Amino acid sequence: MSEIDLQRNEGTEPAPPQFRMAHFLWQQLPYVVALVLAVAGVAYTNVSHQPLVGYWEFLALAIGAVCVVTKWPETQGKDAQLRLIWTQALHWIAVLVTMNIMLMSGVQQLLPTPATGLVLLTLLALGTFLAGVSLLSLQISFLGLAMGVTVPAISWLKQSVFFFLLGAVLLIGLGITFWLRQDRRPAAASMKNQMEA
Repeated sequence: MSEIDLQRNEGTEPAPPQFRMAHFLWQQLPYVVALVLAVAGVAYTNVSHQPLVGYWEFLALAIGAVCVVTKWPETQGKDAQLRLIWTQALHWIAVLVTMNIMLMSGVQQLLPTPATGLVLLTLLALGTFLAGVSLLSLQISFLGLAMGVTVPAISWLKQSVFFFLLGAVLLIGLGITFWLRQDRRPAAASMKNQMEA
């Protein structure tokens, strides 16, 4: 039986579609916020040319907390809950150690500052995806994949900014040209009509 049939059998009305959608969006909010914060961190690093060490560490810890909080209701028994906490703690400690290795001065000399943000985002994406796999959570795995996809998207966007600006100037120029032509046509037509009369 479907969810609606079960609700009818229990004597309750099914929730309207807008409430179901709002509930679904509310459940996805932590994942969307984590993705937005990760992309914002890369954007800020690229603009300020300074690695945000504390920011990335906070974001890794926050995603680790999201992993534990979202899986907690499904975990039965105190032993399973302790195992969830310890496995996630070890997982995210490993991610933090790797991030801090990338931020060491010897490694930083090899990487330009904007690339550091992308490397840290890549590590965070990998850690998030692997946490989702180990927890069998499609949402957390998808968050990791979404973060991973933003890395080449951001680098492509940075390289294509010149072409984007060039295209924008070209489109604006064409728009102005056609607009000016449209303004001249009525004036020329009315002038022709006046000459014939």
